[in-house]
Amino acid sequence: MQLSQKEKMLLEDLKSHEQMFAQKCSEFANQAQDPQLKQLFQNMVQHEQRHVQKIDQSLSQASGTSGQSQGMTGQKDSMLCHDMLSTEKYLSGAYNTVIFEIQDTSLRQDLNSIQSEKQRQGEEIFRYMQNKGMYQVH
Repeated sequence: MQLSQKEKMLLEDLKSHEQMFAQKCSEFANQAQDPQLKQLFQNMVQHEQRHVQKIDQSLSQASGTSGQSQGMTGQKDSMLCHDMLSTEKYLSGAYNTVIFEIQDTSLRQDLNSIQSEKQRQGEEIFRYMQNKGMYQVH
């Protein structure tokens, strides 16, 4: 697969965001008090690592190289959830932009699949927040 310089730059940027998000997921998993939330964040770490690998693989193929309740506890978990949901929204939007600028159909499909997973993960966080009274839809 051939990638333009812009496509490579966009993918490197996505990779960097994914790596930061994976680190954030890991840190938040360690900070979360609710076991259900802790597990949700731990699962997200695995998803993020797969996303980084998929982007790395695409970059490698293109370049021919190999890559790679509301107490104090509730308030902390609420902050973690709001941060994670905001990050998922941002990353989903970033994927949307990149998808429109990638020429290779197969790579576009891979990125679209990752974006769909981001939306599912965001929905999981959203539903968790709704169920715990952290996010009110009016």
